[in-house]
Amino acid sequence: MLPLIARRLLAALPNLLGVIVITFVLTRAIPGDPAAYFAGGAATQEAVEQVRRQLGLDRPLVEQFFGYVASLARGDLGLSLTTGQPVLQELLARLPASLELVLMALLLACAIAIPLGVAAAVRPGSWIDQLARLITTAGVSLPTFFTGLLLAYVFYFLLGWAPAPLGRLDPMFSPPPTITGLYLIDAALVGDGAMWWASLRQLILPVLTMAIFVLAPIARMTRASMLSVLSSDFVRTARASGLSATTVLVRYALRNALLPVVTTLGMVFGFMIGSSVIVEKVFGWPGVGSYAIDALTASDYAPVQGFVLAMGILFVLLNLLIDVLYVVIDPRIEI
Repeated sequence: MLPLIARRLLAALPNLLGVIVITFVLTRAIPGDPAAYFAGGAATQEAVEQVRRQLGLDRPLVEQFFGYVASLARGDLGLSLTTGQPVLQELLARLPASLELVLMALLLACAIAIPLGVAAAVRPGSWIDQLARLITTAGVSLPTFFTGLLLAYVFYFLLGWAPAPLGRLDPMFSPPPTITGLYLIDAALVGDGAMWWASLRQLILPVLTMAIFVLAPIARMTRASMLSVLSSDFVRTARASGLSATTVLVRYALRNALLPVVTTLGMVFGFMIGSSVIVEKVFGWPGVGSYAIDALTASDYAPVQGFVLAMGILFVLLNLLIDVLYVVIDPRIEI
């Protein structure tokens, strides 16, 4: 297992280098002049040029790039010009909020989609199969911003069941002591039930919004994979051997059908990272997505570059986890 992890991490280094280069070039291609933005609308041309020199934007792009790479080697992602704080510090403070939202939505989507896909495959053409198709079609058709706004309008504005969509916690509560940065876990660790419930209530609507978005591909892949496995020879042999239906379904069929589902989860995670930007804006969620959008509108290069690099590292770790899960699910696989 350790040689596999080492190989995958070494193979990911060129990908991360490509992410660094492409992000650096694309941020410089963003319309707008950061120097003019931070100098102010009433600044003279001389003042703008002075700000440009202070930011190092007057240097050649190659020199700026190598300076950026040298800073990365020291663990320095730069300074956010809009907030005045180190980018690494802000990303570490905001990343748990995004991870809590994405992971909770992924868990909810899997808890619904996998059993739904299995049931639809076991009884093709039945009412549960039709229900699965209806749910997956609705999930694919509804954009996340529309779903989020609709849920907030119905459950907060009309019914008053949900709290105000204004971040991770109701203003009357103070954040729990930072242990992991995930409010649900931190509140549970310190034994604060009221804090845990308040954090969960704030999570419900944004988690539902993201879960509805990613439920469709997981359910569809589970159904298709299970249909393929259930028609295979080894499943028919297991049934003919007198094994119970539950044993055949769970131990033989589902385990072999999980490999394409795990691959789909990796792709879905990427979709969720992208959609989390919109969800965070709709619900005022203080995650890295909203942080990157604010920096992008201000032409603040360092936070955007730091955000993309952080997402690249997350994808590397996710792909590594998927490779490990392949081996755990089917030890015969050699990656």
